[in-house]
Amino acid sequence: MEEVFPDKKQLIELLEFKMPFGKYKGWVIMDLPEHYLVWFNQKGFPQGKLGELMNLAYEIRLNGLEGMVRKIRIIK
Repeated sequence: MEEVFPDKKQLIELLEFKMPFGKYKGWVIMDLPEHYLVWFNQKGFPQGKLGELMNLAYEIRLNGLEGMVRKIRIIK
């Protein structure tokens, strides 16, 4: 089985990139409420970088890996 390594740049972007619109405008993507990410997963994430980061945040939450990403915030 091949080992998978996270893209460090993308993980850091999760902690810096802000939601550009809507109820949670200005929130860092990783800090978006889980229910909001679940809703977007059902309806479809936006195109481009925003959608990729939102999908990654959703997958991280789904797999219980928030702690790993939050540690990066502390180290950074």
